[in-house]
Amino acid sequence: MKRSILLTADPIDEPALTAGRSVSATAGAVVCFTGCVRNREAERPLVALEYEAFPAMAIRQFERLLVQAEERWPLESVDVVHRTGLVRAGEASVWIRVVSSHRAEALAACGWILDEMKRVVPIWKRPIWEPVANP
Repeated sequence: MKRSILLTADPIDEPALTAGRSVSATAGAVVCFTGCVRNREAERPLVALEYEAFPAMAIRQFERLLVQAEERWPLESVDVVHRTGLVRAGEASVWIRVVSSHRAEALAACGWILDEMKRVVPIWKRPIWEPVANP
């Protein structure tokens, strides 16, 4: 299985990430997921999330996850991009692309990778709240 992992402080450029990436004739599904920062969290107005990672450990954990995904599903390729630094509301913080011969496997693997990433990859987020106006 082909795989790529990127931690970056740069904005996630989805068209650039997919440009020139072909899929084999056996690929029946290409699933892309983009996770964006919402403008509210816990019912409070949110300006941004600041993501911090321990890069070497995060990459190792991502690699382990992708190996586990490959053991569970017949995947052709998986790409994962995660932002670090300040990510404003409305901007993408994570992008996952899974290619498989069948949609069920691609969808299941994508969801599992996202859930496991949140659970085990050392990436932390700190909310930046909208200032509260004093009357």
